[in-house]
Amino acid sequence: MEHTFSHVSVLLHECIDALNINPNGIYVDCTLGGGGHSLEIVKRLENGKLICIDQDAAAIEAASQRLAAYKDKIIFVKNNFSAFSEILSQLGIEKVDGALLDLGVSSYQLDTPERGFSYNAEAPLDMRMNESAALSAYDVVNTYSESELRRIISMYGEDNNASRIAGAIVRARAEKPIETTTELVDIIKSVTPKKLLAVGHHPAKKTFQAIRIEVNSEISIIEPTLKTIAYHLNPNGRIAVITFHSLEDRAAKHTFASLATGCTCPPSYPVCVCGKKPIVTLINKKPILPSEEELQNNHRSHSAKLRIVQKNADVL
Repeated sequence: MEHTFSHVSVLLHECIDALNINPNGIYVDCTLGGGGHSLEIVKRLENGKLICIDQDAAAIEAASQRLAAYKDKIIFVKNNFSAFSEILSQLGIEKVDGALLDLGVSSYQLDTPERGFSYNAEAPLDMRMNESAALSAYDVVNTYSESELRRIISMYGEDNNASRIAGAIVRARAEKPIETTTELVDIIKSVTPKKLLAVGHHPAKKTFQAIRIEVNSEISIIEPTLKTIAYHLNPNGRIAVITFHSLEDRAAKHTFASLATGCTCPPSYPVCVCGKKPIVTLINKKPILPSEEELQNNHRSHSAKLRIVQKNADVL
């Protein structure tokens, strides 16, 4: 089935301002998606280059058409942004002037039913952002132990009903494999307290989020990748990160805080012996949130948060 790769870029202008673009610099859009952020970055480049990374082949194909007018300034890379260092090495690039990460699932992936991300449409249980990856939602749902399912639904879905849901999944798959999104939704609904069914949020939302995060290793790659990007930044280069839920935001916030921390010696030491210097400076202590206008125009922006850091000039 053909689908248009549409994705309304969240916090677009705030991101572009955050990157403080040098027209002759090298920038990396680590999460190309629909190419909205990339388009605004590349428009501002003269002799600079933009590296566009995405693990989803459909994203690369659609964005390369959207950005065709600027193709001489862009390098497309199909990979996961966790391979940041290897990607730069293959391109013969040591340092960059800025990087953007727009975390989470794209509108296109949610709106393409057969990808299995949505709890509102029937599809095979998939949820792979990289369609050639080995692990799928089907594998998680049908092979993880009850305790593993409970752990990921509780940790990544932050769902208080995790124990009941994990138990129901294990009981259902003992009869036959769970193959579709609607089968999984029905299982979740069967153990959701009636009072929660009456509330606005879809009862499967948190479990689907948890399984998607597990399938794509979404949280575990944030900290090491941000640290790697910081290492590859030129002095005064910037990282801008958009997160969409508390787990992503916590990972970004804590990683940036550790990169911005200098000496960690105990206060009782008369002089510093650890030699640790802050690598970055926090540009915004509190996250930047979408404007009222954006909240009205794009309902998917409501939980977005933008955090920005700048590489310190005295750090190579």
